[in-house]
Amino acid sequence: MTDLIQKLHWRYAAKKLNPAKKVPQEKVDRIIEAVRLTASSSGLQPYQLFVVTNPALLEQIKAVAWNQAQVTDCSHLLVFAAWDNYTAERINMMFDLTNEVRGFKNEGWESYRQSLLNSYPQRDADVNYEHAARQAYIGLGSALIAAAYEEVDSTPMEGFNPAAVDEILDLTARNLRSVVLLPLGYREEAQDWLVNLKKIRRPQETFVTEMK
Repeated sequence: MTDLIQKLHWRYAAKKLNPAKKVPQEKVDRIIEAVRLTASSSGLQPYQLFVVTNPALLEQIKAVAWNQAQVTDCSHLLVFAAWDNYTAERINMMFDLTNEVRGFKNEGWESYRQSLLNSYPQRDADVNYEHAARQAYIGLGSALIAAAYEEVDSTPMEGFNPAAVDEILDLTARNLRSVVLLPLGYREEAQDWLVNLKKIRRPQETFVTEMK
């Protein structure tokens, strides 16, 4: 655990990535797996992960992401895209998968399925999307920690036009909406103004409140 904490001290949101340095695929695979294994509300995993390396697509995304250079300088761009709504089909898909993998049905689990079916699909679509987007952010957190553990730089980005990214990646046709971008790569230390500055976080005594 001490090693992980040290690597979290090492990580920062890199402002300049070296486009010539590519992240080994095995490291990318482990970061992706960390996201896949992330907790989500009711185990529904209401988002998908897109891994973009196509230069033409990256250029298009950069143009709608305030021209942030990390988008095209990165080795891999992760796009977290949340379900645009909770539907009976999507809920049943995850419950059916659970039953298939575990090899049995549980009465309590099936009762919980019905509870979700009786509530989620009836809610406003925007309410459901916002809930799904919050689950995607849990996955983002796992990706940031996994990348730090692999000593891969990452820069979470909300500064982009989601509707434009949805169009570029054809997400609307998949009933998905882009939530956050995460370029992965390696810092260009000589050109990154942030690299040698101290990490600033509030001290524990002002950040943590213990209720004993």
